[in-house]
Amino acid sequence: MIITRRSLLAVTAGGFAATGLGGLAWAAELPKLKKKDKYKVGFAQTESNNPWRLAQTASMKDEAAKRGWQLVYTDAAGSAAKQVADVRSMIAQKVDVILLAPREEKPLIPAVMEAKNAGIPLFCIDRGVDPTMAKAGRDYVAFIGSDFVKEGMMAGDAFAKAVGGKAKIIELQGTTGSSPANDRMKGFKDAIGKYPDMVIVASQSGDFARDKGRQVFETLYQAHPEATALYGHNDEMSMGAIAAMEAAGKTPGKDIMIVSIDGTKDAAQAVADGKIAVLVECNPHFGPKAFSSIVDYADGQTLAAALVNTDRLFTKDNIASYLPEAF
Repeated sequence: MIITRRSLLAVTAGGFAATGLGGLAWAAELPKLKKKDKYKVGFAQTESNNPWRLAQTASMKDEAAKRGWQLVYTDAAGSAAKQVADVRSMIAQKVDVILLAPREEKPLIPAVMEAKNAGIPLFCIDRGVDPTMAKAGRDYVAFIGSDFVKEGMMAGDAFAKAVGGKAKIIELQGTTGSSPANDRMKGFKDAIGKYPDMVIVASQSGDFARDKGRQVFETLYQAHPEATALYGHNDEMSMGAIAAMEAAGKTPGKDIMIVSIDGTKDAAQAVADGKIAVLVECNPHFGPKAFSSIVDYADGQTLAAALVNTDRLFTKDNIASYLPEAF
């Protein structure tokens, strides 16, 4: 059955509207996946400019090689428009299934819906898309990744305890419009809301990048020298901010307390060195779970809309056991 865009607007749980969709018709049913020994899998990566992304890509490539599957890999280099084009190329190449790590929630909606219309099952990996415009279990198979709201809450709760419930916080947000930035912000704010003396004095995007994080922190700290803490949505921005602190003659972990998310090798070492007080893991090793989920779906299993990773929390007390596996 094919439904038009106008019909899709009437679907429950919000309408569907996105720039450039035109009058295309979308398939009503979630595509099936034929059971085979080997698959041609498209993996549309968002960027490769940090250790987390490199570890994720390596996990995907390793798992594909282990199974003898063909992996069609693309790197959007931080461009949502290129990532849409990458998915369209995969559709043209007739891959069996697509694993998409969406750069942003809204701009990737056309790619998700076009894959559905082409009869190609798609999984959102590590980031989601706007649920009012495309839903897991209806428009794509499932989301595989971390609970970013929970990560933010874990970070906020543990950090509040680490600083005695009192801090003036600079927040370095991730990429504007991305699900981890939106959700880690929400979770953290919800957690520290229980502590009236935990106040965010400035918040701005560092785009999940080390140098951008350094630059943004420098600017925000100059404007808010009263700040006593940093919340980084990822380790790359936090490490950039640490460099800025040290250049300004401040001691991370003493003058400015830090909480960060990801679990990179650099950040784990910073925890061991006393520079970062709280580190929340975001596991990048998606290959095994993503590929096994493809097999499960082909076998006819009904997958949960969200297949959530288990993430851990580290402080100086338990970081030593994690250091050997940090990426």
